[in-house]
Order: sequence, then C-alpha cells, then structure tokens
Amino acid sequence: MPPVNHVHKNEMLIFATMQKVYNKTNFHKHTFCIYREVALTEIAGLKLSYTSKSGSSYYFTEKGLYRVSNHWGRAANCRWRLLPLENGTLSKTKAGYANWSDFYPNNEHDNLFYVEVNWETMEVSFQHKCNPEYNGKAQLRNATETAKVVRHLNEVLTTDNWAKYINFDDINILRKEVVSALVNTNRSFIDIKRNYHEQK
Repeated sequence: MPPVNHVHKNEMLIFATMQKVYNKTNFHKHTFCIYREVALTEIAGLKLSYTSKSGSSYYFTEKGLYRVSNHWGRAANCRWRLLPLENGTLSKTKAGYANWSDFYPNNEHDNLFYVEVNWETMEVSFQHKCNPEYNGKAQLRNATETAKVVRHLNEVLTTDNWAKYINFDDINILRKEVVSALVNTNRSFIDIKRNYHEQK
C-alpha cells in the first residue's frame, strides 16, 4: 500500500486536471484568490484592460493579472485576499498580482476551505483546498463554518477567558492542543472545551 502522502499527491493531480481553468473572461465569477501585493511601479507601461464599477483597475497579461484597488476581501461573489508587502504601503490603494492558476472555485455551501495558523505572527487565515500546499490534514469546511472557526481560533490565540474553567499547567501547551483540534477536526469549540472539563 503506497504511503498516504503519495496517495494524496495523486488525488491532487487528478483533481487539478479536472479543475476549472480561469482566464480574463471568467476570473471574476465566483472565485477565491490570494493576490500578492506589488509596487505600483510594476504596472507602469501596462495597458489598462478593464475598470470595474467600484473603481478597481485590471491589467491582463498572458500569465495572470494585476488588480489596483482600495478594497480587498469580498468582491461581489468572490473572495480575494491581498498578501501585503513586507515593508507595507501607506496608500489605501494597493496593487496585487495573481496568476490565472491562482484562481479557484468559490461558493457558500461546499467544503472548499481550510484554516491555518501562523505561530510566529499568531495570525489565522483560511485557504482553498485547491491550494497546492494543502496537505490533506486540515478539516475542510464551507464558508460559514470556516468563519466560525477563525473567530474561535482568534479567541484562543489572543485571550485567556476561554480557558477560565479548565485545569491546566501551561496555557501555551493548552493553546496548541485546542488550536490543533479546531484546525484538524470537525469537533465544535464547546465539545473540545468540554473534553478538558471532563479530564479534571
């Protein structure tokens, strides 16, 4: 029997071949995408391809597109995030770039998303299951459930109130255990905490 990661890679390869292909004609229809912020100077000389009703500008290239906008996150029926530059920019209007292959299907009901935690920055974010970095371990959820888990994770990472009635020796060890349960299982936050109460 082949190792699990080998099976997972084969499954992802099969899924990738079946995946919808996005381009300049359909990237804005029910998609999830993470753009990478770039300096505005990077679009200098490019021909403007399209301007939306909300004022966002789009520059199409063969491999992907640049989007210049003062709003990111939800865009109509899409979920588009922007990964900021390391040094950051003071301007509210930012430019982002994404390859056509960075666009994935988005809807409210399918289990398309998983949550991840950056322990260095203590930041919680959600990703799409089509992301090539998805290891198959994190629990997949729909948009509503994902948003709920993100809220619980932020509570666990930034406050101590949730652990008020739990008997523990080290809050940091407890945090990592609870975060792991929230990310990798479909157990509710209440059920996870109840388990610790019962261990008293």
